[in-house]
Amino acid sequence: MKKQKKSVLFLAQGAIIAAMYVALTLVSNAFGLASGVIQVRISEALTILPYFTPAAIPGLFVGCLVSNILAGGVIWDVIFGSLATLIGAVATYWLRRIKGLAPVPPIVSNMLIIPFVLRYAYGAPDAIWFMMVTVGAGELISAGLLGMLLLLALDKHRDAIFNNNMQ
Repeated sequence: MKKQKKSVLFLAQGAIIAAMYVALTLVSNAFGLASGVIQVRISEALTILPYFTPAAIPGLFVGCLVSNILAGGVIWDVIFGSLATLIGAVATYWLRRIKGLAPVPPIVSNMLIIPFVLRYAYGAPDAIWFMMVTVGAGELISAGLLGMLLLLALDKHRDAIFNNNMQ
């Protein structure tokens, strides 16, 4: 594939992933699931996408950034919440050779970073360790369970959907 076509495909995939992340976060937010000490963002299922394409890395980062802004997050949440997603996406891409590990980096990065955001940006009174458990549980549901179901569904058609000649 020519370099220009690869760039356009990369940009298109990233933009679609960002838009899907925002839309799914808004759906989660409508049900009160997207923020707080206990959060299950349906959009976090998409964090397995770097397993398929590197375009998911900026797509997830931008999607999370826009979602946090639209949800009215404070600046520290916008910054560090988005960085948690970026770290998880990069690590998922690094571990892409091991299918079963795809959801682990986003779970761990959110579990380690988001409780501090909740405490220091929002003044959540719960203990950091407790919020690590609650955020981790939400991530296990969204990235772990829903993400792995998505990965298994997409894996059958990965070449048609993601055009893996890019990697």
